[in-house]
Amino acid sequence: MTNGGFTGWLAGLSDAALVAFVFVMMAGVAIAGQAIRYLTKAGGEKDHSQEGYLLGSTLGFLALLMAFSFGMSLNRYEERRHLVIQEANAIGTAYLRAQLLDEPFRARLSSLLPQYVDNRIALGTGAHSGLAGQLQLNDRLLTDIWGTVTAARDSAAAHGISTPILMSYNEVIDLDTERKVARQLRLPAALLLLLFGFLIITSAVLGYVLEERRAKIGAFVLFFLLSLYVGMIADLSRPVGGFVEESQEPMVMLQGALRAQPPAAFDTFNAPREAEARDGR
Repeated sequence: MTNGGFTGWLAGLSDAALVAFVFVMMAGVAIAGQAIRYLTKAGGEKDHSQEGYLLGSTLGFLALLMAFSFGMSLNRYEERRHLVIQEANAIGTAYLRAQLLDEPFRARLSSLLPQYVDNRIALGTGAHSGLAGQLQLNDRLLTDIWGTVTAARDSAAAHGISTPILMSYNEVIDLDTERKVARQLRLPAALLLLLFGFLIITSAVLGYVLEERRAKIGAFVLFFLLSLYVGMIADLSRPVGGFVEESQEPMVMLQGALRAQPPAAFDTFNAPREAEARDGR
């Protein structure tokens, strides 16, 4: 969605408010269509077959457009969810490879990466009110991480792991950008305007065509279901604040693993070697 205009205003609505707005809009347009029918109705019996074709075509186009919109929203939701898994794996690999470096680079990276994970979880689940501060911390941590990797290049070269180290931390930085971009993607404004245009046209046609009381009640039920559907499309397009959010569980699992595996946990088999080296001297 865009930042201004009608689509920007829609983006600022909560899911419940959006559902209510769509329902009221469709109901109001249907009532207007019904009023137009009564004002233009001529005497005598009419063949309603043409009206039925028009209504069927309108509903068919609306169903196609809503399915397309839902598919786009779902694909972007799945992309954001998959990026969480990719990032958790990349950070976990970077943390393990940091254990191969000499001090103080090993300890520095082992401290920065858990802080970075904490911040990524906060960005994934936090409210927009604190977004600016969280993004600043995110960028600062990335700068510190890359600065430490740069300073550790001689240590990495001495151990023959320069390429693996650089690849790991490059991937972490790349995924940071990918997740930021994925969270900014919304449905195109033109598609949203087209969708609302079809909702209005469908409501007007239903209001104009339907005459029986039971049919009108059925139309209002349809309006409610369509409103819920539009609310679901909008909810899938919102990274935070909706009912359906991409799970941060992979990052939470990584957070627990990093806390349970401080650098000392990887020194179990190094201690005997150090003792042997001291005895040999």
